[in-house]
Amino acid sequence: MNISFILVEPAVPENVGAAARAIKTMGFSRLVLINPCDYLNGPASWLAHGSSEILENAVVFSSLKEALNGFDFVIGTSAKKRSVKYDYFPLLKLPELLKSKGSTVQNVAVVFGREESGLRNDELKLCDLVTTVPMKTAFPSLNLAQAVMLYAWELSKIFSLSNAESSFKNEESLRALLEKVQTILIETGFKEQSAIFPRFLERVSFLNEGDIHLLHSFCNKLLENKK
Repeated sequence: MNISFILVEPAVPENVGAAARAIKTMGFSRLVLINPCDYLNGPASWLAHGSSEILENAVVFSSLKEALNGFDFVIGTSAKKRSVKYDYFPLLKLPELLKSKGSTVQNVAVVFGREESGLRNDELKLCDLVTTVPMKTAFPSLNLAQAVMLYAWELSKIFSLSNAESSFKNEESLRALLEKVQTILIETGFKEQSAIFPRFLERVSFLNEGDIHLLHSFCNKLLENKK
């Protein structure tokens, strides 16, 4: 399982540098930046001590939607509850959830929002699930680099799953299932703009590997009968 950390429009170079250092210390190397600040200048490099290659190899995109191409599972992060998602998953349970996906998920993105305002609603809609770090106080929220460190620490518990790539089959993946479910919902009359449409997709994202394969079989048979 490959895990990438995506920072959307980070404005403080020091935060990018500290985030790069955080993911490297936990065994990760994939950093993606959306419309970033000057992350290769002095302050960012100083904070990225010992992990400058993470900064130098960071992939830059102009939009989150473009950056998410190729990911099987997209995890958003948020410090506060938004109406755009029903379920907010606690960080502590995230490793176990990802483990339960087994071979149906290979490339995972963890998306962090802006220092001041986090992820917008339209960006959260691009995520399969939204996670949060339960805190004792609503303010101040976690610093961006601190949040990245916490997620990297928790997700390092499943780093041994990186050898799962050999058994990965794209047609049996969670992403492929989500696309089938979306097709079936549209064909059965559910409107994409309705409240229940994204709710179906959100709940599918919580399934474990066995249930994902089971639902694949059901969707395949249903789609075959419609031909």
